[in-house]
Amino acid sequence: MDLSIFFAGTGGSVPGPRRGLPAILVRRGADRLLFDCGEGTQRQLVRSVGLADLDSVFITHYHADHWLGLPGMLKSFALRERAQPLTVYGPPGLENLMAQARFIYGRLPYDLDVIELQPAETVRRDGYLVAAVPVRHHRGAAFGYALVEESRPGHLDPELAQRLGVTPGPDFGRLQRGETVNGVRPEQVMGATREGRKLVYSGDTKPCEALRIAAHEADVLVHEATFTQEDAERARETGHSTARQAAELAAEARVRMLALVHLSTRHAAADCKREAREIFAQAQVPRDFDTIEVPFPERGPAQLVRWADRQRAAAESETAGGGADPESGAPSADRGSTPGADSEPGGGADAVALAAQADAEPAASDAEPAATADPEPVAPQ
Repeated sequence: MDLSIFFAGTGGSVPGPRRGLPAILVRRGADRLLFDCGEGTQRQLVRSVGLADLDSVFITHYHADHWLGLPGMLKSFALRERAQPLTVYGPPGLENLMAQARFIYGRLPYDLDVIELQPAETVRRDGYLVAAVPVRHHRGAAFGYALVEESRPGHLDPELAQRLGVTPGPDFGRLQRGETVNGVRPEQVMGATREGRKLVYSGDTKPCEALRIAAHEADVLVHEATFTQEDAERARETGHSTARQAAELAAEARVRMLALVHLSTRHAAADCKREAREIFAQAQVPRDFDTIEVPFPERGPAQLVRWADRQRAAAESETAGGGADPESGAPSADRGSTPGADSEPGGGADAVALAAQADAEPAASDAEPAATADPEPVAPQ
């Protein structure tokens, strides 16, 4: 079962020249879950992996940079005659927010369910759940989210099972489902239960004990880093975290990878990464359109895949003889994407141009232009 995190927007508060507003797309098998939907999210998706028919949208809180892209995206789904239902989840206050936004997206041809979650409430899906983690951000309710897979059965020892009288075929499957077959119990022929994967997204928050607990031994923690430590007091006042604080939480929670997002244009990405890595060596700073691939633990750690590298591979594949899916570089199309309408070509000249644009941000330094004025709103979000 494939599991990945696609970063549609890694900036915060206001868009920068290279970073859009918060939005991450989690892909697990055929499921597509969007966490936050800042202004411009659908455009970010269209010009990268395509605007897929999402299953659910999870909003962390109601500052505009985290949800303002949602009404337009709902309307786009309507214009392309989406039929499948869509569910939007968020903290208390979501129903009122969506009612006020109704005049933008209007009547929809598909069912839109709006569900307000309570702290620690879970949404159960096939093989995993998404839990609402209460975090500390300014005034009002705010959540992070934890995606937690169910544990998996251990490996079956087929030779031992046969020696004990189990016939290969359907009976093996029964053992793996926990049934006793011909007097043979699953624990006699199967290894220890294997852990599932865990992804945690902080949303906007100051250092938070609930998040540290939720992130314990997560495969990937996606944590905001609006400031560097020199602005720690401002971070405290506005309910945000510094890169160092995010790294300290990651280390305490013993996560396997930390991905820093919600970067302000006032700080270079290289400075955020350097500060975090002084505390936590597995800290990364994804750029827009980068992906983190998350294999099962026994197959190795999560890997950050740069968009530029993926696009180069897709372009080379197309040149060698065949189109390539912009999501994976392989010949296929994402579910719900309409080639030529909802996505842009993933290979050829477009791929090279986008790769070159991504490479304009130096790989070694992750440097970004600093703002000459405070980019934060007058009322800090």
